[in-house]
Amino acid sequence: MENSIYKVIELVGTSTVSWEDAAKKVIDTASKTLKDLRIAEVSKLDVKVENGKVIAYRARLQVSFKYHSED
Repeated sequence: MENSIYKVIELVGTSTVSWEDAAKKVIDTASKTLKDLRIAEVSKLDVKVENGKVIAYRARLQVSFKYHSED
């Protein structure tokens, strides 16, 4: 079995629809530039409020991807 190294970064997605949509946007966007995405863990959920109403959902994710050396 090959030894692997993974890097973990924090990303925040926003949506006017739902937390799930905000999280999906994180993965959809990150997958365009990061190779070998492996795990995404939701670390925090919150909402933006204006005039007593929820106007946006935010999902903070810890995203891991396989680290590739330049060797």
